[in-house]
Amino acid sequence: MTPDLELRLHLQRDLPAPPSDVFRTLVEPEELAKWWGPAGFTSPAIDMDPQVGGSYRIAMQPPEGDVFHLSGEFVAVEPPSRLAYTFRWEEPMPDDRETVVELSLRDLEGSTQLTVEQGVFATEERLALHTQGWTEGLERLYELVSSSRTV
Repeated sequence: MTPDLELRLHLQRDLPAPPSDVFRTLVEPEELAKWWGPAGFTSPAIDMDPQVGGSYRIAMQPPEGDVFHLSGEFVAVEPPSRLAYTFRWEEPMPDDRETVVELSLRDLEGSTQLTVEQGVFATEERLALHTQGWTEGLERLYELVSSSRTV
């Protein structure tokens, strides 16, 4: 396996909501702000134009620390099954590089299997940081869509 293939993030999570509802949480700023980022983080400002060629910018606030930003452009917007965008930190660390995030949503008869892929990372440390962030964010997303379900 080449080093680049090893430095790609791949996560899957089954969510108790249909793909259309999950997709909405990925592209509507007020919904994205409810779950984006690791545990304890908030997103005080999100601007996005979810269409191919459109841009986005997300402000992230850690529990203790200064606000920082990430931004990028949408490269695929296919509701409710696929969303892809570039991802770059506006205040990058030396080992950061622009990556591409691809979110795939598969219908599981009323639920959704969400797959997150991102890469290529420059270092294992940056991959680990993003893996932790996505894992905690997906847990927050799971809680959000679970609490939104009607019985």
